[in-house]
Formats: sequence, C-alpha cells, structure tokens
Amino acid sequence: MVGFRNRWKIGLLLGAAGVVLWINGCMHPVEKEIYDAFYTFQGDTLGVTTVADSLKVPWEIALGPDGDLWYTEQHGAVSRLDVKTGHRKTLLRLEDTFVLRTSGLLGMALHPDMEAHPYVFLAYTSEEGGKQVSRIMRYTYHAEQDTLLDPLVIQEFGAWTSHFGARLLIAPDGKLMVTSGDGAQDGYAQDTSVVLGKVLRFNIDGSVPADNPIAGSPVWAWGFRNPQGLFYASNGILYCSEHGDATDDEVNIVRKGQNYGWPAIEGYVDTEKEQAFAQGRAVTDPLKAWTPTIAPAALVAYEGNQIPAFSKSLLLATLKGSAIRLLKLDESGERIVSDSVLFDQVFGRIRALCVADNGDVYFGTSNRDWNPNGTPQPNDDRILRIRKVGLAEVGDRPVLPAVVHREGVDTANHAAALYTNYCAACHKADGKGVADVFPDLTASALVQGESPDSLVHVVLAGRNEMPAFHFLKDNELAEILKYVRQQFGRGGGVV
Repeated sequence: MVGFRNRWKIGLLLGAAGVVLWINGCMHPVEKEIYDAFYTFQGDTLGVTTVADSLKVPWEIALGPDGDLWYTEQHGAVSRLDVKTGHRKTLLRLEDTFVLRTSGLLGMALHPDMEAHPYVFLAYTSEEGGKQVSRIMRYTYHAEQDTLLDPLVIQEFGAWTSHFGARLLIAPDGKLMVTSGDGAQDGYAQDTSVVLGKVLRFNIDGSVPADNPIAGSPVWAWGFRNPQGLFYASNGILYCSEHGDATDDEVNIVRKGQNYGWPAIEGYVDTEKEQAFAQGRAVTDPLKAWTPTIAPAALVAYEGNQIPAFSKSLLLATLKGSAIRLLKLDESGERIVSDSVLFDQVFGRIRALCVADNGDVYFGTSNRDWNPNGTPQPNDDRILRIRKVGLAEVGDRPVLPAVVHREGVDTANHAAALYTNYCAACHKADGKGVADVFPDLTASALVQGESPDSLVHVVLAGRNEMPAFHFLKDNELAEILKYVRQQFGRGGGVV
C-alpha cells in the first residue's frame, strides 16, 4: 500500500490553492465555520455543525489516520469524509448487502496503524439460499486506487432480522473485538458453543487467539442480548452498551470469561431467581441499567480536556432516547457518578459516535431507519460535529441549554407518560406503529374489543417480538391499558 503521507501532501497542496471539491451530495466546507446552533453545558459553550447530510442511516463513524471520517451506511456503502472541505468519497459498495429492518452494513473498525496494517473490518448481513447470514470481513485499503479490496471472511454465521450487535474495534493488544447479538433467540447468549450473544475476540488474520478463555473459540464474554456499543478506554477498560428487552438497558465493563446474564438476568442481580442463576457463575453486574429503556447504541470515552465538561466521561448515543447521555466516571473508571441527557429530542435518533484527536465529537443520526421517531427532516440523515466555541463565534445568536429539564408529570398525564415510556417507541405516539413490524393499535382487534381481558393477557405475557410487561405495577398496567383503549380504541373503560 502506498502510504497515507502522500495523500496528506496532496491535501495540503489542495488546501493551499483554496480548492474545494463539490461532489457526491451536499457538502459543508468550513473555510468559515457555520454553526447550526449553540448550546451551553456546565459552563462550556458548544457549537454544533452539520458536516454531512442526506445520508442513508450512517451506522458507524470512525476516525481515519489523516483526520478524515470514515463511515458506513446501512444500505452497503463505506465512505470517507474530509471534514475540512466536505468532500466525500465512496470507497466500497457491498452489492450483496441484505437490508431488512436492522440488518445491512453495520459496524466498522480501522486498524490504528494503517501504514503497517491497512485493514478495515466490517460487519454486514447478506442472503444465501433464502437465508440471512452475518459476516465479519476484513478489507485492505489500497491507497493507489483509493479503494477497499481483497475481502477476507473473519467469521460467518446465521442471522435473523434483529439483535445483530455488530460493533467492532481494535483492542490495545491488536486483537479484533466484535459484539454479536443473540438474534432474538434467547438460548444462544448462554451457549458458549455459538457466537451469538457474545463479545468475540480474533487475531486480525481471522484466527483465534491462544489466550481466549475457551480454547479454539472466539468467545471472550457471553450473556448479551444486543450489544451495540463497544469502546476501549486508555485506562484499559473495555466498555459495552446493550439493549435490554422491556427493561434494563445497560452499560457494562467487559472482562475475559465473564457472563453478563441474559436472558436469565436483566440489569442487576436483584431477584431471587437471578441470584440463584448467578450462584457459581462468573456473572457481572452492569455499571448502570435504565428502566424505562433508552435503546443505547455507540459508546465512546471522552478523555481529553478540549471540552472540559465532557472530560472523564462516557458518551452514549441513544435511539429511543434520542439524545446523547454523558456518563461521568469516577477516577477508577469503574463507577458512573452522574448521568446527563444532552440534546434530548433535538436531532432525533442518534446511533453513531466518534471523538477526534482535537477533541471534536462527531455523531450520526438514524432518522431514516426502520423505526423512526416522527418524520425525518429533509436533510436526514446527518453527521454533526460538537466543539467548544468562544463568545466571538457565538456573536449575538441565542445559546440554548444542552440539558433540558422536563417538567414533572402530573396525575392527569401519568397514563400518557407511561405509554410514552413503555409503548410509544414501537407503537408511536399516534398508535399507528410501523407497517409490517409493529401493529397499528387503532386497527387492533385486541384494542377495539369489548373486553380488555385478551389485551391484558398479551401485555402481561408478551407475544412474538413484544416483550412481557409483567414487571409493571398493577395500577400502572391499568393506567396504560385504559389510556390505549380510550385513545386508540372505542373508548374503553376501567381495566
């Protein structure tokens, strides 16, 4: 491979000549930074800028060796974005990508030493003989052609329509780490003979490291449902975020040979049944668990001081939550001491995160995916940048709070709040759901029926992909079901 240094020299010449390339969609050259909006958080003023728009669900954002951003889009494209000029270049298009709901081209990791190891690792789904397969691939970057070639299959396994995991990274020891979801097949997460519901560890040639906890197996840790975030911090801790079912989305510290409990344990080991399962097993509690759920996606550590309010924190992208959570860590990095919700409902669903060497934070929206919150904006999906700014850059423009403190829910609206927390992510605020995925409550026989008995049974026990909500208190369940029948049914009555 011809080195990246030659591309750097070319880039410097282009910059000196004042050349700005305008191809491949809507570009955002930043000769003079134009900020979308300004926000304040714990004394820092933050400017947010759109650096790329009109994308098709950017699933991963990764920092390239020359400061460019590399990103995947769910429908099969791997691209590079020059954040100084706005120039985009498509490096690879996977023509056999199979996209259905959450499947498609998902995670990506670049080797940190691209001069010596010009490798790009991808996770995507394809279809063979009418069946879905998940593939972990390695491609080689060829600078002369500025493209990705020489595909090597690291791992291939059967796939379903959801719970892919698919976050990738290169560990400090040079190994490839991969999260895999359980495929919505509950038995797999605890079965160490299969790769689903795991954190996996490979050599970069696809072989299994000799020091993995199970000889000959890529399994590093197990007991996961749908882990969509993975990040190695400079303190040597491997952090992971995971989607729960109806309760207990989690952030975990992943350690060799540990069991994270799913499906027997959700969140903390705090019931008799969970304690019995944990007895004699290497089960690890999460750092934090959320109920109601927030749908956590990418996870990164902010370890610089360029944005002081972000320092020594984990940044967590959330889909259902439609925000970035800032999780402040203690000195050990093994305890979360505060949880702040930034940009709540401002940019929509957020899936991807990346921190640049200069302290800028990049995030990608996911408003055109299978489960949108509301209507995507005309320029969705986007990659945006957060950086600290000074008063001169703000001028006389308004500065908004990054954290919006919601008013408390009064009794009259309590049922609506419960519906929002537990139901609206799938069935939506208007009850109409998502076609061919989540039922339209306004047309549901269960909701429209004279008696609520069948509806009560389904909500308590679950059905198909709908989880069981038996953990709700009786009065909460009654409030939700009464609300559903009154809002989307024929008026209903007492449940």
